[in-house]
Amino acid sequence: MDSKKEAIDPTRAPDGCGASVTSMYYNLCDLAAVWGIVVEALAAAGVVTSFVLLIILMASLPFVTDKKRKCMVALQAGVVVFTLGLFALTFAFIVGRDFTTCAARRFLFGVLFAGCLACLVMHALWLVLLERQGWGPRGWMLCAGALALWLVEVIINTEWLVITMARSPLTGIPNLSCSIANQDFVMALIYVMALLVAVVLIAVPSLTNKHKKWRRDGAFILTTGAFTMAIWVAWIVMYVHGNRVVGDPSWDDPTLAVALVSNAWVFLILYTIPEICCLTTQADPDHEQPHDGDIVYPARSLVYDNILKEQQHVYMENKAFSVDEPSAADKKPASPYGAYNGQLRSCVYQPTELALITKSLANRDQTQETIFPRASVPSVNQSSNNSLSRAPEHLPTSGLSHAGNGNGLNKKAFW
Repeated sequence: MDSKKEAIDPTRAPDGCGASVTSMYYNLCDLAAVWGIVVEALAAAGVVTSFVLLIILMASLPFVTDKKRKCMVALQAGVVVFTLGLFALTFAFIVGRDFTTCAARRFLFGVLFAGCLACLVMHALWLVLLERQGWGPRGWMLCAGALALWLVEVIINTEWLVITMARSPLTGIPNLSCSIANQDFVMALIYVMALLVAVVLIAVPSLTNKHKKWRRDGAFILTTGAFTMAIWVAWIVMYVHGNRVVGDPSWDDPTLAVALVSNAWVFLILYTIPEICCLTTQADPDHEQPHDGDIVYPARSLVYDNILKEQQHVYMENKAFSVDEPSAADKKPASPYGAYNGQLRSCVYQPTELALITKSLANRDQTQETIFPRASVPSVNQSSNNSLSRAPEHLPTSGLSHAGNGNGLNKKAFW
């Protein structure tokens, strides 16, 4: 009899749990309740994975070369944070019920899911606008939109929780938050279901994007939304109707715990991890379009660079410092802008006057010898052969008239 009483004693700790563990936490260590240990292990692994992914996401931000993908980092970080909250909320469904755990279940379940789905909705909407307009909203606009969608669910759950707690003294039930019917719990999540449907519907048009990388992002969002919808249909059916049919209503908490863990891992595996892998990919310059307000500087062409290299040592010769006399071929009228080559003044080498004079003299010494003009007397056929004489070399002959009278060379100035 003693052994029988000991076997059915409800105060006895189950196998795997210590004597100091209270009955509220038996599901965390009871070897007979395998679901609690498995879900607990998956939730703990999810918490660690989410934290590591958040660090990797923040560390990858300086290496993001695609400005459009950089706008999505805030939304992806939001998904990771809310997913981390889903894993942590799982423990509230594993442990027993009290006022704290029941309030956390009723309030945080919809709030955390709404945060993840709001980020996915804004990401899908950005892809649609990018396809139709060629550019999407800025990052702060996307964050503001996701925050607005998320605050709607926060307000709904806050009002529902306040009304529930205020009705407790009137109904005489000390813990009304744990006495909410399953149908009421599901009805309070209608807004979250609307966000889930919006994720799937908005992600479909992004699959027709002309760029492969954006079609891939749309596929990630659509796959995540489809798996999430399947999980929600399954747990709602089991939570509202299936457990009653089977005859085991005690599986309500395990149903919600499994739904949380599985959906949180879907967010990580099907959306967060692929997006982080695509975050550091190189941007395609052919398909990049400037954001609204961005300043784009056109790259130089190769032809222009080659011209600059060829004209590095080209300069305009200043004719004012030239000592050469203009020849007959140089007397053509020339435009004063003929030597202008289109370059900025700072890009052209301009030598000093002394350098020009030195170079000009050096060139003249090498090419031609300086020859001074000499005056000569034209030959005249006269009856008497008079010898012609030359003018001295040192006398200038410019502007002089020559006349021969038979006795010598007479010079007469015209001025």
